[in-house]
Amino acid sequence: MDQFLAPLLMLAVGIGGVGAVSAAHRLTAGSSGPLRAEAFLSGGVASEHALSRFHVRWYVLTLVFLAFDVEMLFMYPWALVVADVGFAAVVEMFVFLALLLAGVLYAWREGALRWA
Repeated sequence: MDQFLAPLLMLAVGIGGVGAVSAAHRLTAGSSGPLRAEAFLSGGVASEHALSRFHVRWYVLTLVFLAFDVEMLFMYPWALVVADVGFAAVVEMFVFLALLLAGVLYAWREGALRWA
């Protein structure tokens, strides 16, 4: 029975924490008056619905951005071990950068980087 005590205690703390945060929100939230009927939008009136569709080029541009984010996630640890691993780490990084460059060239060819 002792082996189940810690997970059950963690589950109880988690449920209690969610309940406490929910109760704090209900106590401190403002009323649902006219100011809460729309998005704030810096005081302006929204011109379209919040769930309106975006042009498809923004999704492709987002994927290119994520590719560069993943590159940074890979390069930081690589920079720490490249001196220890040696030439194989350098070759591995150049292969990775070549694959990333191929993706950027494909996005460029498809017009994902065109702003107008």
